[in-house]
Amino acid sequence: MIEFLPIILFVVVFLAILFGYPVSFTLGGISIIVGVIVFDIDFFYLLSLRVYGTMNNFVLLAVPLFVYMGIMLEKSGLAENLLETMALIFGRFRGGLAIAVVIVGAMLAASTGIVGATVVTMGLISLPTMLKRGYSVSLATGTIASSGTLGQIIPPSVVLVLLGSVLNVSVGDLFTAALIPGLMLVGGYLLYIIIVANISPEKAPVMKEEELQAFRSEGMWRQIFFAFVFPFLLIAAVLGSIFAGLASPTEAAGVGALGATVLTIFSGKFNLKILKDVMRDTTYLTCMVFMILVGATAFSLVFRGLEGDDLLVNIIQNANLSPTAFLIMVLLIVFIAGFFIDFIEIVFIIVPVVAPIFAAMGIDLVWIGILLAVNLQTSFLTPPFGFALFYLKGVAPEGVSTTNIYRGIIPFVIIQLLFLVLLILFPGIAGLR
Repeated sequence: MIEFLPIILFVVVFLAILFGYPVSFTLGGISIIVGVIVFDIDFFYLLSLRVYGTMNNFVLLAVPLFVYMGIMLEKSGLAENLLETMALIFGRFRGGLAIAVVIVGAMLAASTGIVGATVVTMGLISLPTMLKRGYSVSLATGTIASSGTLGQIIPPSVVLVLLGSVLNVSVGDLFTAALIPGLMLVGGYLLYIIIVANISPEKAPVMKEEELQAFRSEGMWRQIFFAFVFPFLLIAAVLGSIFAGLASPTEAAGVGALGATVLTIFSGKFNLKILKDVMRDTTYLTCMVFMILVGATAFSLVFRGLEGDDLLVNIIQNANLSPTAFLIMVLLIVFIAGFFIDFIEIVFIIVPVVAPIFAAMGIDLVWIGILLAVNLQTSFLTPPFGFALFYLKGVAPEGVSTTNIYRGIIPFVIIQLLFLVLLILFPGIAGLR
């Protein structure tokens, strides 16, 4: 019984979270109780050292900075201007508005990295407009929900920053490995929209000619420059400084946070209220992440102190699971967990348990990080429990049913699953051997 205590601890924590108890306090509280019982009062000394070491991790400073960058772009209205301008640029094509939503969703999701915030923002901005212009409800909702989750894989991504910290791999390497897969996924979405728009034109009509003519005659290039070029240059500067080796991800996050503020000032949207709202939301999300991180640190300390990782390795070896079979099992567990708990909890609860096993099997942890990010993104889209679907339903106009959302998201989930299989079969897509 004693030897299975780590597994019992894991199951109890997981069940408590499923029943709705706060994640950070559940993780930390149960782990501390078990730690004191098993390791005596000295456990608090060990825990303080671990928490202090974790909070000294310079890479984690990128989390609040990237979150600030994304929320500033949202709150200032720059994201809304970007979407309207992109819609007019692609308006003469069938499905042009949906194409604009995917591109803007990718940029906004990457800069924010928080699925709920992005899906809600895109839903409020895009969905009424798409429905008013005659788009199919299913196509509109599927496009918005799938675009809002692209921040899981497209750098700079909070998910990848946290995965890099937990897997103990370079965040810059994760960003580099994720860039091509992220762009390919965007390409898959766009290809599907173009095919649907041409096969069923009534589902994705073109914009009215008078709207396009008014756009061309009223300072089109100036609007494009201010709405599109500046945010694009901001994201390019953040990623470019990382890929060129000029800045670490944390330093690049600082560039992004400052750049988003400067853009808001230049656009004339900056005021004290927006600054307070952005700082409040950034503080809230950052505190949530780091409280969970502290709880996860306590859990990881107890789990490994009870030799839980060795127990799992022995179970896998006795079961004669191949590395591929173990990988598929972990992806399936993470996929199902994504129905019930947020990506932050999964990164800090499940990933630290399986990461040493992957390392012992000689599997590239950067590749594992990319697979986990895509897998989580797919999980958040999959009916009936996908988080992104609930977020979208919460802000959808009256008349948009849950069935419409489920029907619209299915093709995008299929694209995700096919892409995940491709990544497993061909790691070279992520630039890995």
